[in-house]
Amino acid sequence: MKLEEIKEILDAEVLTGEEYLDREVISAFGSDLMSDVLAFVDDGSVLLTGLTNPQVIRTAEMIDLYAIVFVRGKKPSKEIIEMAKSHNITVLLTDYTLYTACGKLYEKGLRGISIEGATR
Repeated sequence: MKLEEIKEILDAEVLTGEEYLDREVISAFGSDLMSDVLAFVDDGSVLLTGLTNPQVIRTAEMIDLYAIVFVRGKKPSKEIIEMAKSHNITVLLTDYTLYTACGKLYEKGLRGISIEGATR
């Protein structure tokens, strides 16, 4: 699924990285725990989170994520947006909750990441 589709499905605002909306995303992960993101997510995924501190961008940079969706209408600071811009990360903002946003993407065919050892 392309980032452009995610933007449409989530009725999201693009805060930075509009020029990368043609990037393909293969999975999604929703979490406010960056330790879980580091443990389970790799490139090609989109991160959905309500956490809006610099740690989110640093985490994305470490694992080569190129897209973040901030949920619940939680707009990050200009500092965060500039950090994302400097790393070519697309940042979207949606008013949906984390649960609803993930559900909408799943309903349209974007699956979650696979975690080894998890039953589903």
